[in-house]
Amino acid sequence: MTSRRQFMFKTLPAVSLAMMGATAAQAQAAKVDEKDPAAAAIGYKHDASKVDKKKYPKWAANQTCANCQLYQGKASDAWAPCAVVGGKQVNGKGWCSAWVKKA
Repeated sequence: MTSRRQFMFKTLPAVSLAMMGATAAQAQAAKVDEKDPAAAAIGYKHDASKVDKKKYPKWAANQTCANCQLYQGKASDAWAPCAVVGGKQVNGKGWCSAWVKKA
């Protein structure tokens, strides 16, 4: 027979790990909104072709999040985290003024 104490020592760690995993998955799945203050401050757009070229003259047609050094995914990933917007996911076809050519 299992005592209440043994039960707690066996189940609490497993429950805690499951909850931490769910929280991490939710944070990773969060996609940045273009109106998010951090995203708006750097001119982030989900679609690089919709960047205001007059406001951001540094923009070039071949620049996308997927080929930026700050993009934390593979170039083939549709969405991936970006440190500039707090680890939220950005669109691989997006762009922002923090774009840096991937080495």
